[in-house]
Amino acid sequence: MSLGQRLKALAPGLSTRRALEKFAAVQMVDVHIPTTDGRELWLTRYTQPEPELKLLLERLRLELPPQPPPKITAAQAATHTPL
Repeated sequence: MSLGQRLKALAPGLSTRRALEKFAAVQMVDVHIPTTDGRELWLTRYTQPEPELKLLLERLRLELPPQPPPKITAAQAATHTPL
């Protein structure tokens, strides 16, 4: 079943294009947090959907993927520049 067909049954009046625009509002961001020991905590996160999109997701019985686990990079060796 296509998105258009599902929208007709579950969200009449909402076009496929408009639904896709709502989905496009969800963004993925990378947050980099330096640690005191020289490593970096790297969090890839999706923005939370607006209430209207949450409702649409519920009606379509769709779920956003889970937030990825955080990553931590190894400590970088200090670089020395010759004088």
